[in-house]
Amino acid sequence: MTTSTPIPAGELSATAARHLLLNMTPNGSLGPAGENLFVVRRGEGPYVDDADGRRHIDGLSGLYCCQLGYSYAPEFAEAAGKQLRELCFSPLWSASAHPTAIELAERLSHIAPVDVEHTFFSGGGAEAVETAWKIARRYHALRGEPERVKAIARRGAYHGLTIGALSLTDDPGLREPYGPGAIETRFVSNTNRFGLGPEAAENADDGVYTARLLAELEAAILAEGPETIAMLIAEPVQNRGGCITPPEGYWQGLRALADRYGFLLVADEVITAFGRLGEWFGGDRYGARPDLVTVAKGITAGYAPMGATLVSNAITEVINRPGAVLNHGYTFAGHPLSAAIALRSLEIMERDRILDNVRGLQDHLARRMASLADLPIVGDVRGAGFFYACELVGDLDGGGFSDTARADLIAGLIPRRLREAGLLARVYNRAAPLVQIAPPLISDRHLLDRITEIIADTLDEASARL
Repeated sequence: MTTSTPIPAGELSATAARHLLLNMTPNGSLGPAGENLFVVRRGEGPYVDDADGRRHIDGLSGLYCCQLGYSYAPEFAEAAGKQLRELCFSPLWSASAHPTAIELAERLSHIAPVDVEHTFFSGGGAEAVETAWKIARRYHALRGEPERVKAIARRGAYHGLTIGALSLTDDPGLREPYGPGAIETRFVSNTNRFGLGPEAAENADDGVYTARLLAELEAAILAEGPETIAMLIAEPVQNRGGCITPPEGYWQGLRALADRYGFLLVADEVITAFGRLGEWFGGDRYGARPDLVTVAKGITAGYAPMGATLVSNAITEVINRPGAVLNHGYTFAGHPLSAAIALRSLEIMERDRILDNVRGLQDHLARRMASLADLPIVGDVRGAGFFYACELVGDLDGGGFSDTARADLIAGLIPRRLREAGLLARVYNRAAPLVQIAPPLISDRHLLDRITEIIADTLDEASARL
């Protein structure tokens, strides 16, 4: 019988290089001894320690997951232990359910957007998006409109890497290796005003900009044929492209077009839900009234995997008709352990007033981040709540980066200096070059100041090399 023994800290990187395939990574570049691998061993509060024992601020909340940081483990362990002693597994399948999933679905109905009262559980965000698509298709077919087979998404958006979700993701580098998309998708402009050139001054007015975006969207709907559109999917604040916020009236306009032309409106809140923007759901900040909401990540504060698709009453009235079957499901959907963790996370967020912490500090973070726009390398700063990005420019006139500058600064100096200073942030080197943060929602004023100071020092050094 072979037993597992812990791998010594000094051997972790080399062992990973021999046996572990990482997500979204050129695995061959890790080196034979894994010398280019960053290994996280433990977490405490808003910090994580690497394999060498060095402490870092987790400025990205894991991957937008760890809303509560890392100090609530005893409470989550207690909830997990209680659940596992009672029931380790039971599927939500063929007229079977278990109490923890039922309780979580009921709890979510109280904090969900208006008229959204049902939940379909899944294992993560991409599965939640796939579910939204299937529910949309089933809804339209049951209403006698099976020809609604197309989706609309926004340029630069990321909605997941499963084949269906990938069809809604505007990144040819991610899609093309796997052939044609499973869903015919029309991409329209996102809400990023930066870099619009001569149009920038006119579009500074929210009313003008919103009208222009909605007119483009309506033209796309008419060109595709309104009777062929099943759904439109959008994030309240678009992650990819750098925390792109909507202008005033935008989500109300999306709702009006969805009602006019009969398609469903999906809010992808995999990142923006559960406090990231200071509300339970980020769309609430912008007056969104979606038909479906996809969530994951923060629903369990990163303590267990889970996704979910929240569904409006108008949809469930159709798909729950007598004799109708929703032929869709996942073995581990609503897993008892994950559901127990999610319930405890919601309980902690309410008890410890986590949303109030974000609301109380978001203006301070906004001011600190806005000050970074004074640096020559920073073209734009945008975001909301505890979710911000700096878009970088390659010269003093706001131009792009040369290939050499991208390699030296965006892929080299900036991520290296941030980590050396003890900050884990996201540095994009695809499309728009960005530095992005999404700190744990438990962060205090001092920590937010430290995060922005590290970014400022790093970008100041990078500016000097332009």
